[in-house]
Amino acid sequence: MNQDKAPVYEALEEFRRNRVVPFDVPGHKRGRGNPELVKLFGKQCVELDVNSMKPLDNLCHPISVIKEAEALAADAFGAAHAFLMVGGTTSAVQTMVLTACKRGEKIILPRNVHRSVINALVVNGATPIYVNPETDKRLGIALGMKISQVQKAIEENPDAVAIFVNNPTYYGICSNLRKIVEIAHAHGMLVLVDEAHGTHFYFGENMPMTAMEAGADMSSVSMHKSGGSLTQSSFLLVGKDVSPGYVRQVINLTQTTSASYLLIASLDISRRNLALRGKDSFAEVQRIAEYARTEINKIGGYYAYGKELINGDSVYDFDTTKLTVFTLDLGLAGIEVYDLLRDEYDIQLELGDIGNVLAYISIGDRMREVERLVSALYDVKRRFRKDRTGMFDHEYINPTVVMTPQEAFYAAKEEMIPIRETDGRICTEFVMCYPPGIPILAPGEKITQEIIDYILYAKEKGCSLTGPEDEKVERLNVIKD
Repeated sequence: MNQDKAPVYEALEEFRRNRVVPFDVPGHKRGRGNPELVKLFGKQCVELDVNSMKPLDNLCHPISVIKEAEALAADAFGAAHAFLMVGGTTSAVQTMVLTACKRGEKIILPRNVHRSVINALVVNGATPIYVNPETDKRLGIALGMKISQVQKAIEENPDAVAIFVNNPTYYGICSNLRKIVEIAHAHGMLVLVDEAHGTHFYFGENMPMTAMEAGADMSSVSMHKSGGSLTQSSFLLVGKDVSPGYVRQVINLTQTTSASYLLIASLDISRRNLALRGKDSFAEVQRIAEYARTEINKIGGYYAYGKELINGDSVYDFDTTKLTVFTLDLGLAGIEVYDLLRDEYDIQLELGDIGNVLAYISIGDRMREVERLVSALYDVKRRFRKDRTGMFDHEYINPTVVMTPQEAFYAAKEEMIPIRETDGRICTEFVMCYPPGIPILAPGEKITQEIIDYILYAKEKGCSLTGPEDEKVERLNVIKD
């Protein structure tokens, strides 16, 4: 297809030229009713915050320019069909799970998934069969799915209907996706892939394998992360054996009927940009990230890891655009380095957790900003280095699952128990550091002293904890005895 086209963007430009008089929503009427909105976002932006109408198509049932934009996206990503998503990759992930399985059915997945996956299980009542990932003993991070673990999960659960895979993890770790697809399809199971952090795989060279190339059935792609579209915009890709009509029905169960054309157009424009210029853009991203990795490792005390982690199984491949840096050898938790960079050096990183920070390098970055980051990290080491004694050394604790997420979430509960008194109880809610949004606890999991200690330590170090009803994360809701 002609990837020079951007049909939604072109339709909006035509709409602007026609100077249509609005007697529809939104009520700000091209900004006239809210001058502060115009001052903040600009006249051009606010004038294009419009509602669905015939010339602009309708995201719930596209028949013209949005349908064409989806066809162009499918072509660019090598998918049988693509859907423009305006509820973030969360909505794309949940659509995949709700499409693939229902109450009482099993889905095999790594436990280090984003909370959106388990949220979908709370909604549809499916049963998770967790493949607990190995952990890198030095870095403390969860790795990918080992093939032997996948095979074992399938042998023990031959009635499972789907397998869910991260490609890559937040930290850049990739599993052997092609082999997982091969095994799953041999057993009649669908393969769903969370590629929230893998948009660039589809357009760059020498990148890890994409879900569509591996033959997966569905993939959620966070275009706004490394692809350059506006925040909250994503693509959902499907393979040839999945009914796009049914997927659309599932999407429309939860997605807004008042989709933002700012988000839709940003997907259209960004797809065109990557289709035409992505190869060169991501070559530069890789060059910048590798330069930063090399320079940071020269500082000493930090470890910016890369392809040396590859072991052919639990780390089958590595995304070299991910600039993830291990900080514990400096006696500093990742979240402490994250806070120092923001508060002392005006540098905002993507993630800071117990042992790592992540600087997200993408198409908008330049070498001079990376040099500033390297210089700041050198100064952090010089000024703030401490003794490492007593620090936690892992990000992930394998949970014990007692009930399905749906059963636990809706069960009779004992509310607001002090967290220090919950050892041995069954949690009914989520607890996670955000980002990365991987639950420390999910509904239906047993609370242990190790998990309690981890949560308290993460709070002490300044991690942003989310999920529980208690916003201070001092108390948890548990299953009523």
